[in-house]
Amino acid sequence: MVGASRFEQFAALHVPGNPVILYNIWDVGSANAVVAAGAKALATGSHPVADAHGWPDGEGVPLDFALANAERIVGAVDLPVTVDFESAYSTDPEQGAANVARLAATGAVGCNFEDQVLGGEGVHPLDLQCRRIAAIRDAVGPNFFINARTDLFLKTDNYDDALVGQVVERGKAFADAGASGFFVPRLGDPRQAERVAHEVPLPLNLIAFPGAPAKAEWASAGVARISHGPFPHKALMKQLEDAARAAIA
Repeated sequence: MVGASRFEQFAALHVPGNPVILYNIWDVGSANAVVAAGAKALATGSHPVADAHGWPDGEGVPLDFALANAERIVGAVDLPVTVDFESAYSTDPEQGAANVARLAATGAVGCNFEDQVLGGEGVHPLDLQCRRIAAIRDAVGPNFFINARTDLFLKTDNYDDALVGQVVERGKAFADAGASGFFVPRLGDPRQAERVAHEVPLPLNLIAFPGAPAKAEWASAGVARISHGPFPHKALMKQLEDAARAAIA
């Protein structure tokens, strides 16, 4: 387990209006590259970890491998590392919490924890998701950064105010359950982001997908964290393919 100062260092980076940038990594090599670029903290992405090692996303990476990969990254760098832990490898609150406790033991300072039903439809009922978050908090103590994610924006193409209302409801409930941050993938509209940042008492994390608003717009809306998900790995693999094609031709 890492010292409290590392947890505090990571939490302090989440400043509404001055978001921490997490350029997502997948192994020690990518971690070292992003450290060299001047990162203040590191975050794995489940999709690039899966892609880089030949498994499908959606907890296709075996749990023991995911934990070992996290431990190797933590041991190779001097920055706080948070891990995309998807749905904690269990829908059962207590088992999921035990899995996150194993992750915390690697030295990771936090994790993403999502509410979508892996292999199914929609998102978990709010009461169940809150029980899952509360169980994780009980298992890892007060300092571990639980970045509670809702996938509501990924389950529809109708990004209306009613959807934002559902997002806000989830964010407030996640905060009450013990979450440290709130992650809303695919939320892009700065006006909607401002509403979520204002109404949910957690630092807001958005993802810089292709076509997303500029960082400055999200900063003005009160966003506290911007991650890049699978896109760095995808871009790098495209460069590798292009270079290989040129060499082979």
